[in-house]
Amino acid sequence: MISITAIFKSKPETKEQLQSMLNHLVTETRKEAACARYDLHTAEEVFILWEEWKDQPGLDIHNNQPYLIDFIAKSESLVSTPIQVYKTIQAL
Repeated sequence: MISITAIFKSKPETKEQLQSMLNHLVTETRKEAACARYDLHTAEEVFILWEEWKDQPGLDIHNNQPYLIDFIAKSESLVSTPIQVYKTIQAL
């Protein structure tokens, strides 16, 4: 299992637009066969995607999906800091 945590800090004026785009991303991603978990969490202007993938080939397919590529391109102008992405493995 591969875990990904992605953190987005929206600009106050773009929070609703970013959340709408993230909601769409979650809906589409959950349809992917290799997706074990794709959950969106939020607190004020911070959004966190918590992802679990069955394997690297499945994650590679996800990373090349047109809706993800489109999201990344459009979301860069909506965040106040660079998007942080952590690929982790379970330690215990």
